[in-house]
Amino acid sequence: MSASTVPSLPERSLAIAQARRELIHGAAGRSRGTLRIEPWIVRSWQRCIEAGRQPQERVNFDPVAPSAIREVAERNRALLAAARPVIERVSRAIADTRYFAVLTDAKGIVVDVGPLPDGTDTSTRYARHIARVGVDLSERAVGTSAISTALTEQESVWLHRGEHFFEDTSIYSCAGAPLFGPQGDCIGMLDLTGVQVVERPELRHLAVLSARSIENTLVLNEPCELRLHLSWPGCPGNEATEGLLCIDGSGNVTGANAAARQMLHQPLARGQHALHCNDLFALPLNMLFDAARRGDAVLEVPLWSGLRVQVEARRGGRRSAASAPEAQPRLRDVETALIRKAVADARGNVAEAARTLGISRATVYRKLWRGRPAGSAD
Repeated sequence: MSASTVPSLPERSLAIAQARRELIHGAAGRSRGTLRIEPWIVRSWQRCIEAGRQPQERVNFDPVAPSAIREVAERNRALLAAARPVIERVSRAIADTRYFAVLTDAKGIVVDVGPLPDGTDTSTRYARHIARVGVDLSERAVGTSAISTALTEQESVWLHRGEHFFEDTSIYSCAGAPLFGPQGDCIGMLDLTGVQVVERPELRHLAVLSARSIENTLVLNEPCELRLHLSWPGCPGNEATEGLLCIDGSGNVTGANAAARQMLHQPLARGQHALHCNDLFALPLNMLFDAARRGDAVLEVPLWSGLRVQVEARRGGRRSAASAPEAQPRLRDVETALIRKAVADARGNVAEAARTLGISRATVYRKLWRGRPAGSAD
């Protein structure tokens, strides 16, 4: 839906209600082509209906076992390390909107959560339903949402209130952007969600930029022999537009960010044949390695398509200690941090935090005591 055709908020609410009556409840009405609702929302609703779901069903946000939390943290260590600084920046940007950030893996399982906003008891309770590591927020579990549609469509999305399939989730408004790993496969998504809040569709843009930042960090942390920074001539690269390519010692492309895949028209998806520098650049590979050794600022490199790109070649390896993100946390530290966050969200109520985590109060006290620095006072 283009900016010029986006209806006003009252019109939009009516359009959503009309679409729900016709597509979910089967009421006769205008043709589907005239409904003013995004087609990917319609597709998600249809999948929910085909799965035998009903909008009035209760949505259960089951407790998550500590073992599941540890497993999620372990499985997504690299994603967590790349995303946490970005989530901190995003959380500052949205601090006054009562939205918060949620990071999931490719299956819609929550991996990390930003700080929750203050709100009414109702909005706080609904925020805590989804703001827990290990909770399943896939379409199978919670129906249509920014998380499920972004992962299914592999495009950025915006959903508001009644655009969610289930009535239980119609209090949420959310923007989502998928995350792609260095090999081009979808590894998760970044979601910005609010509970009973004013619609903020501009958060879709923030989600996309933040997702690209996470992806770039993953590529910069990828071990390689040569890293190429790409830009168009006359267009200085920045975090959102600069292409990044990881090259091994034989010249094979081992990783790329979204900008590089778009600039070079190469999807670099997992399972495809190996892509070599000679398939991309009309320039001998040794010239790129020589440029990196000499520290040449920028080369103007021809592509086989006839286009030219500017390339800054740098020796690979991981980032230096000065520029690298913080070391990946130990599982024990992650577990302690999650428990501390649950207690803080519960405003110090240990019993409530224990219920949220699905563990006993004694376990909460024991693990918090274990995580305290030696010699700290009560």
